[in-house]
Amino acid sequence: MVKKAPRRTAERILEVTLELFNRFGEPNVSTTLISAELRISPGNLYYHYPAKDELINSLFQRYERALGELLAAADSVRNVEDAWFFMHSLFELIWQYRFLYRDLNDLLSKNRLLETHFQTVLDDKARAVRGLLSGMERAGALQIDAREAGPTSTSMVVVLTYWLSFEYVRDPRRALEPESAQAALLRGAHHVLNLLMPYLQADQRQHLLALAEAYQERP
Repeated sequence: MVKKAPRRTAERILEVTLELFNRFGEPNVSTTLISAELRISPGNLYYHYPAKDELINSLFQRYERALGELLAAADSVRNVEDAWFFMHSLFELIWQYRFLYRDLNDLLSKNRLLETHFQTVLDDKARAVRGLLSGMERAGALQIDAREAGPTSTSMVVVLTYWLSFEYVRDPRRALEPESAQAALLRGAHHVLNLLMPYLQADQRQHLLALAEAYQERP
């Protein structure tokens, strides 16, 4: 039986760092804790990532790449069901890198790369949401005045960006634990899409309500 090659140390460091950041919050995780969790020497950790910011930046760049690939699918959304699964996929990615959103303001205040690149992230999200609205309008799923499309897409991006913070404020002890993930993601997707209610065609409005009810009933 051929043994699997061990994962590269640098990749394993990022995986464990992401787990710790997500669990405890980035400000509460030191490089000493990371090396102890990995059972490697601090020197080995510093060899791959000489500063904590380099760990943060590497994780953020992974998130940014994955987000770009996902946002590219926005133009193919044609109806409420497409939009539901697109938003849920976005929230799943945000959940995977939830430390960025949990500690967003703190991270932006001390990390120049995040400060500049997160503005691009917001612009990319807004562009994708506008594309989603245009696609749904062309398909006849909604009707929205051009003057309302901009503010509506901005509101949707705000909910996408700060939903996990809202969940955390509501229940600090449990909101960001893995067992709470699915319910939090579904609530987020529902509230983002609920902003479209005034513009949806009647059948699409009913379908959104039915989707929300169906997923809320799941165990």
